[in-house]
Amino acid sequence: MGGHGYIGTWGNMGGPTQRGITTYILSPFEQRAFAGAARKAVFNTSRRIISQIPYVGVAFGLGYVIYAGAISKHAYLTSKASHAAGEH
Repeated sequence: MGGHGYIGTWGNMGGPTQRGITTYILSPFEQRAFAGAARKAVFNTSRRIISQIPYVGVAFGLGYVIYAGAISKHAYLTSKASHAAGEH
């Protein structure tokens, strides 16, 4: 039942030499994939948000005008003046 005994360190276990294994390394320029990413992200995000302000601003402005008009109309329709004029 005993074990096989010591066969060597990890990666050097005494088996046949492996052939056809390709080893890849990165150049020092590629190893810093996120160099400056935080600074670039802040400026890129702010640039993208600023470029969307005209589109979002128009939509919110139009929504506000409609909402304010509806609130004003509702306030009038529930007032004594509306009831006196017969517009309820």
